[in-house]
Amino acid sequence: MSVSITKENFFWHKVHSLTGIIPIGFYMLQHLVLNTFSLAGPDYFNGVIGFFDGMPFHFLLVLEITLIWLPLLFHALYGFVIINHSQPNYSPTKYGWAENRMYLFQRISGAGLFLFLIYHVLSTTLTKYVNGDSQSIRYASMHAHFENKLILVVYLVGILLASYHLSYGVWNFCIRWGITVSERAQLKMRSFALGMFIVVTLIGWAAIVGFLIPKYNAPATGVTAMSSTSNQSM
Repeated sequence: MSVSITKENFFWHKVHSLTGIIPIGFYMLQHLVLNTFSLAGPDYFNGVIGFFDGMPFHFLLVLEITLIWLPLLFHALYGFVIINHSQPNYSPTKYGWAENRMYLFQRISGAGLFLFLIYHVLSTTLTKYVNGDSQSIRYASMHAHFENKLILVVYLVGILLASYHLSYGVWNFCIRWGITVSERAQLKMRSFALGMFIVVTLIGWAAIVGFLIPKYNAPATGVTAMSSTSNQSM
């Protein structure tokens, strides 16, 4: 049985919604949280990068392709299919409900986020693989990156778009998968999504601040010292 994606399709919409939460949403959250190690200083942030550098190259590459890039590519492309077949459903005078406004912002944030991710991947992950090392994603490179005011603004906006897209996606996922059926449950989830949007945005912005503020107390052997202490206590 063939499944057409030339019109709204129940099955593919559910898959699209699911990939936005698992694995993409989960990866985004852990990515932002790990980036906040920048607040502790270069040694701690580079320690996180070093952990992934310690993985076998082909194993890490397969994980990235299967758990990140393929789901992300499907989610983005099918998202544009949805945009192409959707009807404008927000008007301050005719369709002014919060849900209509959220749906419109979700489409806008998705398109903007797609462009941001292209730039982000080209300047970080792809550069890492082309150069054959992780210097492009270590603390010093990211610090230099964000000293450019234009790049800084692009990342601040990009994180804002990503946070909204994920948070609204959680609200939409719960409806589409029958988790929140009643109006009361949907209103509670909408409040949760708003709080999630604020928290995730602040986490992402905090990581950027970590690359910009001076580090006076970061120990020279940060993560290495912590690892040595842990090994001795085992």
